[in-house]
Amino acid sequence: MLATQTIAETGRELANRLFHARRQSDALFNVVRNDFLYERPIPERHRIVFYVGHLEAFDWNLLGDRVFGLKSVQPELDRLFAFGIDPVGGGLPADVPADWPALDRVHQYVNRCRMALDEKLAAGDLAYDSPACDGFPLRTLLNVAIEHRLMHLETLAYMLHQLPLDQKIPQADPPAPSAPPLVGGMVRISAGSVTLGLARDSETFGWDNEFVAHTVEVGGFEIDQYKVTNQQYLEFIQAGGYETRAFWSDDDWNWKTEKGISRPIFWRQDGNQWLYRTMFNELPLPLDWPVYVSHAEAQAYARWAGKSLPTEAEWQRAAYGTEVETDSKLHPNLEAGNFDFRRWNPVPVNASSQDQSAFVAHDMLGNGWEWTSTLFDQFPGFEPFPFYRGYSADFFDGKHFVMKGGSARTAACMLRPSFRNWFQPHYQYAYAGFRCVHR
Repeated sequence: MLATQTIAETGRELANRLFHARRQSDALFNVVRNDFLYERPIPERHRIVFYVGHLEAFDWNLLGDRVFGLKSVQPELDRLFAFGIDPVGGGLPADVPADWPALDRVHQYVNRCRMALDEKLAAGDLAYDSPACDGFPLRTLLNVAIEHRLMHLETLAYMLHQLPLDQKIPQADPPAPSAPPLVGGMVRISAGSVTLGLARDSETFGWDNEFVAHTVEVGGFEIDQYKVTNQQYLEFIQAGGYETRAFWSDDDWNWKTEKGISRPIFWRQDGNQWLYRTMFNELPLPLDWPVYVSHAEAQAYARWAGKSLPTEAEWQRAAYGTEVETDSKLHPNLEAGNFDFRRWNPVPVNASSQDQSAFVAHDMLGNGWEWTSTLFDQFPGFEPFPFYRGYSADFFDGKHFVMKGGSARTAACMLRPSFRNWFQPHYQYAYAGFRCVHR
């Protein structure tokens, strides 16, 4: 699958992508032992069973009535499974397993939604480029359905990561790539312009927050050649980083203190040894893997190191810029990068020599999202999707920070340069790391 999808795709290709994404989500739910599908591995999230129904409810609510004129047979489940929860927003959910339908009923709902939609998608007379809903063509709505499901594959992965190991059925990773001893530093990024976002007439699908393309001037700076590793972050911990007030903002310090945060969520200390929890195992801390932390923790490390987190534009310039001040055509190497569901876990930050940008910054696509210092906000000319108004606009609240790049569980189609991810600063669970800049 390519990193971008264009309007040249046929309807059959779009349908096949949706069917493939369904197979991937079904396989992911099968990782959980049936007795534990009503667990809530992350306190701020719904129980796992919600997502079994949510993926189909989203497709149904998007396409069923408004596009195909289909009448719902279970409107109460359409509503129940319609909306997720914004992590760290507005208190913790208090529902109990008995509040949710039996698994058999959820599976029946899933199958009915799929069968009804598939009958329409199998028709040969669909107009994929004609307005289907609110002036948008069916092609756009199908891309929304596909990428929504693929996003949840990543959300579900880091949710399931927090389940006790005995509640999951182990899956194997490909053999780990070997990596030479890590010799890193900072690389110089020259001043220049960078393009953020997509043009309205772009042939690439994008979410509403990716529009409209605009040029930003970026001053010269230095950036870490590699993501910050577990070893580097361990040095921060050993230097008393979590106990030093000066490295934390007031809000971040209060959060860390109230929650008793003293380490990354993926780490555990056993005596004098640090252990790392992978999806299906626990092993000695892999020192050359990227560290996964919250924005608050990343920012504290950057202050300790005498550096800063990059802005969204700086990150974009380091990843896609060139010395001649034109954006490069950096496409992910599907054989080299750690993304597109090929692995469950990270790899060393220097595992590949084929993933460097024009400025020789490595590992910027995949192997862990990268925090920026930029608050998530609209681009000039932003217009919300009328059929999904809350996708972006609900989070333009000054409380969410942009992440760029992608993780091992990010689909290749969402590695396009314009894609933006975002979370609140106290969310530790995402597969998110960082690198620092010096100006």
